[in-house]
Amino acid sequence: MKGWIKIAMTAAYKEWAIVCEALGSGQQSVILRKGGIAEGRGGFSFREEQFLLFPTWFHEQLEKTRLPAGTVLPPEPVDQVELRYGATVDWSGWVDDLEKLRRLEGLHVLAGNVVEERFHYEAQPGLHVALVRIFRLEPPVRLRLEKRYGGCRSWVELPEIFGNAWVSVISDEEHERRRDCFFRVIMG
Repeated sequence: MKGWIKIAMTAAYKEWAIVCEALGSGQQSVILRKGGIAEGRGGFSFREEQFLLFPTWFHEQLEKTRLPAGTVLPPEPVDQVELRYGATVDWSGWVDDLEKLRRLEGLHVLAGNVVEERFHYEAQPGLHVALVRIFRLEPPVRLRLEKRYGGCRSWVELPEIFGNAWVSVISDEEHERRRDCFFRVIMG
């Protein structure tokens, strides 16, 4: 599937660089999130239906994933960050059933103990979950790193970005297979 961004994109979701690469390589189709420290009054939500992935290196730890030990981490940027992927959300919501989250393991790369730790973090057990379809931006977008992109929050506003081709990282058939699997778990 190939498409063009028709509207100006300004929303970017911050995620570990290694998870961005797992999403961008087609290894992952689900995002599990509790929220950052600085989310504001409303807390975290998947507030956008279409967004760019903004890779971060803060708290980056390969051992918190199920990726092989020899997995190469993307290099940490010095003064520019490269945005290589965009996402569209098929479904998002709050999941307060740890067993359902465990059954989604085939759709993400986080280690089981990390999912459980995030699930139990703070007073209300559960996680925000999003089933996403990932697209590679052609060409990628390079931005100068600025202080306003930092901090423990999940969303950052970017300058307007448009005109890049979006190419799906998985086939339509594979996306439908994963979507069916996801809904069997979530609705079951």
